[in-house]
Amino acid sequence: MRTSRRSAIASLAGAALASRAGKAAQKATAYALIGDRYHNSDYIRIGLTRNIEKDLNVSIDFCDETKALTAETLHGYKLLIILRDGMIWPDGYADESSNAAWVATGKPALNSDPPVPRTAAKPAFWMKPGQGKAVRQFVEGGGAALFLHNVTHVGLTDPDFRHVLGAAYAGHPPIRTFKVKVTNSNHPIAKGVRDFVVTDEQHYMEYDKDRKHIFLETVNEDGLDYRKQGATAPGGWAYDYGKGRICYVSPGHLLHVLWNPEYIKLQHNAVRWLMREI
Repeated sequence: MRTSRRSAIASLAGAALASRAGKAAQKATAYALIGDRYHNSDYIRIGLTRNIEKDLNVSIDFCDETKALTAETLHGYKLLIILRDGMIWPDGYADESSNAAWVATGKPALNSDPPVPRTAAKPAFWMKPGQGKAVRQFVEGGGAALFLHNVTHVGLTDPDFRHVLGAAYAGHPPIRTFKVKVTNSNHPIAKGVRDFVVTDEQHYMEYDKDRKHIFLETVNEDGLDYRKQGATAPGGWAYDYGKGRICYVSPGHLLHVLWNPEYIKLQHNAVRWLMREI
């Protein structure tokens, strides 16, 4: 059967469209759930894009919609990254205290005509049992997870997620200066990393796993306590989990912190270790 010029062009066009659609459907290497009321998605995306996507050539699909964290979403990714807490505010906030511009302006009175109806302004936990199970199954099945900063707060809300992460949030003092101290320089993630100092939220947590997995501590060198928990807290740990691996490191409230040169080394090493490249 003779192929007409028109049908040949149509066939080529269809193949090109199919190729583009296939490429569009391809997932990145990593899926990152980022951002919450107190942690702007933009600085996290900027920081991790440079440190991980550009430096390591590890493509990342960023998302700040908590409902998107499902088994179906995670299927096909090699690495899960989370930097966000466990709360959402479905009915809005009592004020705009998490808005830097409003605070910097001196917290002016919030006027509105007509008035904005007042709401309960109560936080709610976003993680559902199926989402915690999805994360657990993802890592048990061979996936990798990089947990950052305030994700320990999610450990308060779901037992499966806490089992993977190995901890739950216990609070933090106001932003202050502290040292990030390497306690196991032989761990692949800590190789070549020197102690460093940051001004950040020093997070405290209830750590559930064997302390042999901890390779970092955060230390307030002025001896400042936090709720009788001392001046020192676990700052980073990593371990095999099922067929997969997890790593947690606690700094990360500010872009300035994410881009500390020694902390960049830690992020690089963590991703390489999680991806079994070192």
